[in-house]
Amino acid sequence: MTNEVKNYVQLHFIVLIWGLTAILGLLINISAVAVVFYRTLFATVILLFLLYFWKLSFKIGVKEFLKIIGVGLIIGLHWILFFAAARVSTASVCLVGIATCSFWTSLIEPMMSSRKVKIYELALGIMVVIGLYIIFSVEFQYIEGLIMAILAAMLASVFTVLNGKLTHRHNHYVITFYEMMGAFIGSVLLIPLYLFYFDTEVLNFIPVEWDWLYLIILAGICTVLAFSMSVKVQKVLSAFVVNLTVNLEPIYGIILAFLIFGEEEKMSLGFYIGTAIILLSVLCYPMVNRIMKRRALQSDLIR
Repeated sequence: MTNEVKNYVQLHFIVLIWGLTAILGLLINISAVAVVFYRTLFATVILLFLLYFWKLSFKIGVKEFLKIIGVGLIIGLHWILFFAAARVSTASVCLVGIATCSFWTSLIEPMMSSRKVKIYELALGIMVVIGLYIIFSVEFQYIEGLIMAILAAMLASVFTVLNGKLTHRHNHYVITFYEMMGAFIGSVLLIPLYLFYFDTEVLNFIPVEWDWLYLIILAGICTVLAFSMSVKVQKVLSAFVVNLTVNLEPIYGIILAFLIFGEEEKMSLGFYIGTAIILLSVLCYPMVNRIMKRRALQSDLIR
């Protein structure tokens, strides 16, 4: 197995794990901001012990520290929107909104790097928008959750592009440690805003019964393991490829959600048509990318 294929396999394993996160968010009884608070707190503590055990250096410099903490703040807001989206709609709707990552990345990555916009990436991103339009038209009762999920996807594309630059300068576990610290700080700062938006008299903040186990799984497997691996694969794969593959998260998550929640996750035919269009962009990308690279190579040979 080549390194490129190995990284693709790892990426799909990561996305499968991420497909579980929205479900865990629904199974946990505390509020969305509290979920992020505990998730990032536990993840930071776990990574602290791992880095100490592996004897990895924490030193990254003040400038880099502030950059990574800043990315962590974006991640914290992304997760709060993600879990809140699942709460006000369904896990399936939330996961489909997250699939717009590829569209946002096709616009954001060129803006934040020196490369030009690739027309076929933009076209595949537009396919995602068409799929979303169909879902909007048939599942309008979930519009609040879908908008939250789309905003979460936009933030995900931003921090994925930023991580693509950071991962070439620092160990992926060190990056994840400081980003989880930043996300934890962000969750604390956003508690007042969360309370204001949802008009909650008492913040549901204390985990009960199975919540502790679900939070440990969320922090240990879905965060420390999956997030660190995602940062690592970005040394080889572009931010667009990573986010386009993340579009498979809905199909993994929807299957898992239907198995766990049953009829609660059953949606209309239009929803699945829109989802199919979104996921088609994932299947098209490798083929289109290969064709465009071949044409570029032939053009260079002719010159």
